[in-house]
Amino acid sequence: MQTNLADFIRDTAEGQEADAILRSCVHCGFCTATCPTYQLLGDELDGPRGRIYLMKQVLEGAPATASTQLHLDRCLTCRSCESTCPSGVQYGRLVDIGRKIVDDQVARPFGQRVLRTVLKEVLPRKWLFAPAMKMGQTLRPLLPRTLKNKVPAARPHGAWPRREHGRKMLLLEGCVQPSMSPNINHATARVFDALDVQLLVAPKAGCCGAIRYHLDDHDGGLDDMRRNIDAWWPYIENGRVEAILMNASGCGAMVKEYGQLLMHDHAYADKARRISALAKDISEVLPDFAAQLRQLQLLRQLRQPASGRARVAYHPPCTLQHGQKIRGKVEAILRDIGVDVHLCADSHLCCGSAGTYSVLQPALSYQLRDNKLASLQAVAPDVIVSGNIGCLAHLQSGTQTPVRHWIELIDQALAEGAPEAVPGTDSASNP
Repeated sequence: MQTNLADFIRDTAEGQEADAILRSCVHCGFCTATCPTYQLLGDELDGPRGRIYLMKQVLEGAPATASTQLHLDRCLTCRSCESTCPSGVQYGRLVDIGRKIVDDQVARPFGQRVLRTVLKEVLPRKWLFAPAMKMGQTLRPLLPRTLKNKVPAARPHGAWPRREHGRKMLLLEGCVQPSMSPNINHATARVFDALDVQLLVAPKAGCCGAIRYHLDDHDGGLDDMRRNIDAWWPYIENGRVEAILMNASGCGAMVKEYGQLLMHDHAYADKARRISALAKDISEVLPDFAAQLRQLQLLRQLRQPASGRARVAYHPPCTLQHGQKIRGKVEAILRDIGVDVHLCADSHLCCGSAGTYSVLQPALSYQLRDNKLASLQAVAPDVIVSGNIGCLAHLQSGTQTPVRHWIELIDQALAEGAPEAVPGTDSASNP
């Protein structure tokens, strides 16, 4: 499409980037077919094509309005439209730029400002979030439903492996995951320990930057990225680690974009590119160990008639399948070790979690959650698995069926090798 950006943005780095993205859009409308909010609301302005039109207007100098802000807020940034787009429009990047400009022009109501400030200041800081989550879990039976949905029941997490191995990789713990579901990181470490790989955690690494950045605090998000780069760089500089692993796909999608987001920061640009190149979702790395997993005779008993196996429904997170363009790997890993795993209908659609979206847009979020759970339950699963902490907590809030990270299935198999032992069935389903 033709563009004529306004003076305030035309000659900036973000303006040039936005201009190139806008020009790549041919307004074909294929994106609307896979946009979750357009499917729910049926409004052109609540689909990617309409939002692109709104952002184009603002970038060309038209004043942003509260209506513009609302339509952009309703976007999940699931990036399903990117997977559908035949022109390769980088919609997710465009909406990050557009939202920030609109927020700079349109003052939010006081309540929204307070809520967004709490989210971006508390969630990324483990020293604030961890005690808050612990208190919430202690008081969980007394909490109203809306709060209980955000506080997963406490679960045991077992020990972190202590063996030394020659092969080493970094693991990003994340900001909320260690408190909400610590077993995910511990299970990941135990699985890689069994494969003779030691996972290291850089003490000063924390939030990947996604929370602040996607709440339009770009400076705060970039500061989080720089802190992580500083924390990881000594391990990389001396060649101690082969990769930086992510078991939360939302973090993985963000870390893989460090190189792009910091490309104009002369002090960090080269390091950021290196970090992004080393960042891997665990589903990208485990296939390299397929033969070793089989040699360990993982889930040996699971190679029995299907009637003796736990039936697993897998929800691929948007940040994995659309953000990182990783599809089919998790299912292949699980099937290779004998897990009876199934995708549900419309598996490309978002579950409604989308980072802080479930807090900021609860009505749409829960409608998407319930639609997703209906599709997952149609598979008649004993357990639901996914690969992102937000998806796991959000889905668990609406079902009695245990919802776990898929790496926990492999960890369970290593610990017990018992097909009938479904991870977590003894606890944690939301009442």
